Amino acid sequence: MGYIEAQRAATARYNKKTYDRIEIFVHKGKKQAIKDFAQKQGKSTNKFITEAIDKAMAEKEDA
Repeated sequence: MGYIEAQRAATARYNKKTYDRIEIFVHKGKKQAIKDFAQKQGKSTNKFITEAIDKAMAEKEDA
């Protein structure tokens, strides 16, 4: 196993141990719109979505 493959395997093990995965479905074309919007905000799509979820949950707790 070369260095790149070993690093990829190590990253996959770390991600599996550290993160939960959530799969969402959006209408065709919406994925790109979300990705473009996040990029305009200087964020990754994942960062944008997780921040939006955190904000919505915090607002609901304050209500």
